[in-house]
Amino acid sequence: MTQVVSPTTNTGGSPEDRPVPEGHVRLTIDGVVLDAPKGELVIRAAERIGTAIPRFCDHPLLEPVGACRQCLVEIEMGGRPMPKPQASCTQTVADGMVVRTQLSSPVAEKAQRSNLEFLLLNHPLDCPICDKGGECPLQNQTLANGAAESRMHDAKRVFTKPIAVSTQILLDRERCVLCQRCTRFSDQIAGDKFIDLLERGSAQQIGINSAEPFQSYFSGNTIQICPVGALTSAAYRFRSRPFDLVSTPTVCEHCADGCAMRTDHRSIGVTRRLAGLDPAVNEEWNCDKGRFGFTYTSVGDRILRPMVRNAEGTLEPVSWTEAMSVAAAGLATARDTGGVGVLTGGRLTVTDAYAYAKFTRLALRTNDIDFRARAHSAEEAEFLAARVTGRTPDTDGVTFASLETAPVVLLVGLEPEEESPILFLRLRKASRRGVPVYSVGAVRSRGLDKMDGHLLTAVPGQEMAVLQRLSTEVARAGAPEAPVHNQAAVALRAAGAVVLVGERAAEIPGLLTAVADLVDRTGAKLAWVPRRAGERGALDAGAIGNLLPGGRPIADDAARAEVESAWGASVPAAPGRDTSGILDAVGAGGLSGLLIGGVEVADLPDPAAAIAAIAAAGFVVSLELRRSAVTELADVVFPVAAVAEKSGSFVNWEGRNRPFGAALPEFGTLDEGRILDTLGVEMDVDLYTQTPVAARADMGRLGIWNPSSAWINFSGVDESGDSGHSSPNSAKLIHAGEVDPREGGPREGGPREGTFAVATWRMNLDGGRGLDGEPHLAGTAKPDVARLSAGDAARLDVNDGDAVRVVGPSGGSVTLPLEITVMADGSVWLPSRIGGTPLGVLLGGGVTTRVRVTRASGNDTAAERQGL
Repeated sequence: MTQVVSPTTNTGGSPEDRPVPEGHVRLTIDGVVLDAPKGELVIRAAERIGTAIPRFCDHPLLEPVGACRQCLVEIEMGGRPMPKPQASCTQTVADGMVVRTQLSSPVAEKAQRSNLEFLLLNHPLDCPICDKGGECPLQNQTLANGAAESRMHDAKRVFTKPIAVSTQILLDRERCVLCQRCTRFSDQIAGDKFIDLLERGSAQQIGINSAEPFQSYFSGNTIQICPVGALTSAAYRFRSRPFDLVSTPTVCEHCADGCAMRTDHRSIGVTRRLAGLDPAVNEEWNCDKGRFGFTYTSVGDRILRPMVRNAEGTLEPVSWTEAMSVAAAGLATARDTGGVGVLTGGRLTVTDAYAYAKFTRLALRTNDIDFRARAHSAEEAEFLAARVTGRTPDTDGVTFASLETAPVVLLVGLEPEEESPILFLRLRKASRRGVPVYSVGAVRSRGLDKMDGHLLTAVPGQEMAVLQRLSTEVARAGAPEAPVHNQAAVALRAAGAVVLVGERAAEIPGLLTAVADLVDRTGAKLAWVPRRAGERGALDAGAIGNLLPGGRPIADDAARAEVESAWGASVPAAPGRDTSGILDAVGAGGLSGLLIGGVEVADLPDPAAAIAAIAAAGFVVSLELRRSAVTELADVVFPVAAVAEKSGSFVNWEGRNRPFGAALPEFGTLDEGRILDTLGVEMDVDLYTQTPVAARADMGRLGIWNPSSAWINFSGVDESGDSGHSSPNSAKLIHAGEVDPREGGPREGGPREGTFAVATWRMNLDGGRGLDGEPHLAGTAKPDVARLSAGDAARLDVNDGDAVRVVGPSGGSVTLPLEITVMADGSVWLPSRIGGTPLGVLLGGGVTTRVRVTRASGNDTAAERQGL
């Protein structure tokens, strides 16, 4: 019986009589007549009618290659069969094509069975010890369609196993079926072609350059897409069987992308994490930090019981009841005698951040709360209130998907590969399809190279001038006499242009104002990309001194009245202090107490001053996961649940709600919302945040919870994707006097008196506490280096690899190997953390600090070279 599948409306008549939609062709697969878009692969068309053709090399997000030959089908064109079976993963549909898969063609079935036998000739039958056993396509297909016995009597090919292609990734070469998924992912998606096919013929194998390990932030994806267990993780190898694990859909807590994850656990705790399938956000990828960085909760310094400081000045474990009583009494006294400041940090779920915001206003009767445990400014607070809060993908927000069709993307204070890895993958995908990417900054990074991007060179601290120049050029865009950098201004005027601004822009006075002006002049869409997972949600939840939940300005009487009506209590009218202001006020005696929620002191602009301020506070309550510098100064410490132990949601940089469930609910530790709700009861205040569900309901009364935001669903999602791309050849944007990165050579001029402005950002893997307990992942971090332009290096008489010494204004110094880079003359790039220590601690000063750079002498010690 013939069946028709068509995207058009059924108008009656036989399938053959219906008109073919424009841009489509009509073909038959196993007797089913269907209309398919021109250029669609046969294997995709078959999937749409429910026919699964076996495959190994095919992946919907990778370009077709036809390497494994397992998807062979029989094809007829014009009534004449093709001379041999064809690979359905490379064959595109055609009008009148007739396809017979293994379900209806003995020829196709025999071809697939024979190919499977060929792939098993040298493949070891080690399923009982293979990490892929239980979730292996080769194992499944062999059991379903393979021969019961092998006709191979010779010895199988063997290799030394395993070989480490990086500290995290291990390769068992004898298992490899040469599908090339790993090499294609590394080349096409990540842009890190450190792994490739070596040798020819029967000796062909996957390998790396022995002098260049597989050092990629996305290497773990090759393990997940490997269909046969040839690539395995050093952390997970031989630890568990897939069928022994319990899987929970979760969301990554390491950055603001909000990647869908799958957390697998057993009785011993979390065993592994995999990328979840979510086409709207991370597609099917995640970064290695999100995949492997979950061991920080079990490194030995976990806080498991409430603690109260006794009369002798030491912390001792107490009951929850006693800790609540002491904390409530201490906070009430501090509130009434001088006030309490609240520092939440940027790693909270949105419901926990809301609990802090409500507790601050109702129990502590103040607006002194800030989630920004980093460099920040009053300008940023105003920018976030006016330009960011409340925006979602459903309104005029920017999304991951919209970047692929944007006419241009401009990056300001943002290095996506280091600070927002999945955003980087989406930008690279967009650039391969022809979307130009411009970046305002001092350094042409490797990530910008991989996006084929354009650098708008600016000496650190002078980025505002570049944006002002762009704004000026907008008014005369297209004029014949306009300089070449007018290209960016022209592109930004196009409908759908996007400006992505990172949190580091807040460190440059006037830069965010310049961003807002540029957006207003061009009509471009704007998105703010913070580094931490909880910052966007904390902003909407009101965990900042100038805004109430829902982005309502504190100073707006009507907005404040809305919140007071929903909460049934009055709200302070005076705008609150920011993080720096709170710490300064505590140190000066203007505040008597602090409530701190998991803030890492090392993240603050001046860690030493922060420690002194906390020590000066009359009463300190800390909610923490692990012991820290704050723990040693707190009067009451409450243990909190890790992300894997609670349910909740993050709001990613798009403004998209990213809910998740608890993978380990039996662990028993409370989340911050529950703790603060109970603490509020002790202080005669009802928060209604005892569970995430209750908190969401309370947020809904303020209009900041979208009831349509469903739980993440990893099943039943369309996996189809267009992997086609184009490689743009547009000219790089060159400022007057700037270096074309393809030509090299310095600009005229140079550093005055041997001093340089500091450019910096945090690396993806930089020794932060979120990487604790994972030595394999730490081994793939990029080495600490200092970067100078070719012209500045020549003036200092130093070459690539030479050691240079950077001396800060306070006399602190670091000694690092030099990497000559295309960048602004008069600037030096340094990582924000060196050997795990913040750069500000080592050198002192802020982002625009001028430092001295010299050739390192032979007397520099190893400790100096590590910045210690």
